[in-house]
Formats: sequence, structure tokens, C-alpha cells
Amino acid sequence: MTTSTTIGGTTTTVSQQLLDTMNGTNSVSSSSAASGTSGSDLQQTFLQLLVAQLQNQDPTDPMDSSQMTSQLAQINTVSGIQQLNTSLTSLSTQLSAGQNAQAALLIGSTVLAPSSTVSVSDGAATAIGVTLPSAASDVTLTITDSTGKVVNTVDLGAQSAGNVPLTWTPKDAQGNALPDGNYTIAATATVDGKSSSATTLAASQVQSVVQQANGSAGLALSNGNTVPLSSVAAIL
Repeated sequence: MTTSTTIGGTTTTVSQQLLDTMNGTNSVSSSSAASGTSGSDLQQTFLQLLVAQLQNQDPTDPMDSSQMTSQLAQINTVSGIQQLNTSLTSLSTQLSAGQNAQAALLIGSTVLAPSSTVSVSDGAATAIGVTLPSAASDVTLTITDSTGKVVNTVDLGAQSAGNVPLTWTPKDAQGNALPDGNYTIAATATVDGKSSSATTLAASQVQSVVQQANGSAGLALSNGNTVPLSSVAAIL
């Protein structure tokens, strides 16, 4: 909303919000930029009104310089916030484009990423691993077959925090070779005497790059999972 006000015989059209600010009945904040009036427009209008006030002020009752300085600082803050938002939006766009380009380079590569499925073929298993949020005094890996039967439990001992690549020979608890197929892996860790879960990792080939719901790049893997680029623990 705009209104026309006359100061000393000079008519200047300004917004009601700006008049309220000059009169001390409202404060200029970052919401001004969101209302459709840019910070630079408000600043220009403010300066025009300020000059008109200075030219027509009562010499016996001059303007309060501290209030004038405060109002100018508020206008500059609005302009600065708008410029910062523009810069952050541009930076976000550039980072997203760079992330997509980086993800595209992984197509055809084998990566170690979060998964609970490990594949056994010709007596060899795909690479696996675990991700630990903190150092564990003991880590146990449990492998089950397609029927849900536990075929082996592997004690990995103490492990440091972070991504821990593992080598697993596909054998059951009695040392017999496991048949080809897909197996489910789960890991538990003992941290400070308490049992907690750990994220399991498995190797899979990157088939394509997809855009996720949050706009970031995701990797579509050959095991059917789609994972964020940031979750890749290793490129094999």
C-alpha cells in the first residue's frame, strides 16, 4: 500500500510501511524483501524521504540524528539480507550442478554403499563393510540366507569409528561353502558396554544418476537400491 505525503510543500509518494518506520511505529526487517519490495528500492525511497525531511525540518526542532542513523541501518540490513539470499541461491545451484557432474562420472563404477544384501557367485562374495558412528569394542556380523536362517556369525573384534571395509569368505558356521545367491547381512556393535546397530555396506555397480526428492543427486545401483552420493563409502 502507498500513500502520498507532503513535506514542506513537496509531495513524495512512499509506502505506508516506510512511513511507519520513519514515525517509529514499525520496524523494517527482512520481511520487506519477501513482500515484493527489494531492499534497493526501499533504500532509494528512504533516501528521497530523508532528503525531503532534512530540507524542510524545523530549525528549532531538528531531526533526531540517532533515529535517522538507526533507520538507515535497518534499510541497509534489508538490502544486505536480500543480496546474501541471492548469493546463497547461486552458490546452491552451482554446488548442485557440480554434484550431478561428479555423480555422472561414477556410472559403471563399483561402489561400497549402504545395503543389507550381499551376493555370492562362483564361491566369491561381493565386497562388504560396516559404518560405525563411534569406536566399538566389538562388532558382530550376522549372515542369513533367503529363508531367514542364520548361516554364519562373524566376530570382527574391536573396530574404529567410520567406514570399515571387510573381506568375507562365503562359508557357513561349519566351514562349508555357501551356494550362490543373495544373503542378508546385519551388524551389531558394542559401544561403551551397550549394544547398538551398525550400518552394513555392500558393493554394487552404479547404473544411473537420479534426482532425489530433496533435489540432490542419487545413485541407482545394480542391487536395486538408490543411495545419496554422500553415502558412498568407497569406490572400488
